[in-house]
Amino acid sequence: MKIVIFGPPGAGKGTQAKRLETEHGLKQLSTGDMLRAEIGGQTPLGKKVEAILASGELVSDDVMVEMIANRIEKDDCAAGFVLDGFPRTVGQAEALDAMLKAKGTQIDKVLVLTVDEAALFERIAKRAAETEIARADDNPQILRDRLDVYKAQTTPVLPFYKARGVVVTIDGMESIDRVAMAIDRAIGKEKAA
Repeated sequence: MKIVIFGPPGAGKGTQAKRLETEHGLKQLSTGDMLRAEIGGQTPLGKKVEAILASGELVSDDVMVEMIANRIEKDDCAAGFVLDGFPRTVGQAEALDAMLKAKGTQIDKVLVLTVDEAALFERIAKRAAETEIARADDNPQILRDRLDVYKAQTTPVLPFYKARGVVVTIDGMESIDRVAMAIDRAIGKEKAA
């Protein structure tokens, strides 16, 4: 199964993607994590995107799609994957769709976590306080900038997937466990009572 998780920064996409990996064997592919690994390794790509990520901007579509195309060929993606943080634009969705089609596959579900913006600021502040190593995007101004980018560029991607009938909206304000149960229902992996 190939899944995309959507939601604004701080909505819990990474938490749920990691759970899908642990419980269902679907490899979490966080483009943010992949890019941070490139930065940490000081690769040419990492150096190029370091400033972009720190400012809350987006990396070019061709770089992202190439990185994902290479990644999904690895054995740990054989059972499927969860894209966390991609696609973020209609252009990326179209490029992802074309790349997957060329590989004879497609996105099966798009899970949209909806949250209250005020709660997002509280979540980011809590995450920053609980983490020893602060992420560059864990501050209110960068969150505001990223929310503006999300609204302007990412939310227009939803009609692309709605037209394919694969979008499921989930209340991201629920507890982690309730969100997880809703996701499992959406992907047909609901546990028997």
